[in-house]
Amino acid sequence: MAAPITCRRVYEDASPRDGRRVLVDRVWPRGMRKEDAHLDEWLRAAAPSTELRRWYGHEPDRFAEFRRRYRAELGDAGHREAAAHLRDLAARGRLTLLTATKDLDHSQAAVLAEWLTGGKGSAGAS
Repeated sequence: MAAPITCRRVYEDASPRDGRRVLVDRVWPRGMRKEDAHLDEWLRAAAPSTELRRWYGHEPDRFAEFRRRYRAELGDAGHREAAAHLRDLAARGRLTLLTATKDLDHSQAAVLAEWLTGGKGSAGAS
């Protein structure tokens, strides 16, 4: 069974409990130096499209629709490959998805973690 997938802000201090730390934002976090991020990889392909990210704008009122649209995007070829990679990492140990978003509950990282683990009717669990 895969280890749990957790989400954290990339600006928080790294913890040994994080396991593999993967940034899942399409753009680099503002004000963050690469050497200070303490991440194992940056997987842009797992992030929502630029169009979807701009439309959402981190507006909580749009989150339900954002979640629906992002899940639809996760079914395309590029996202499937990224998701398979993340599932493989999770199967080998703890995985932490990192994002710059302030509101983790309404972030793409939360939707992605939910999708990867099969939560809320996800088509992503396989």
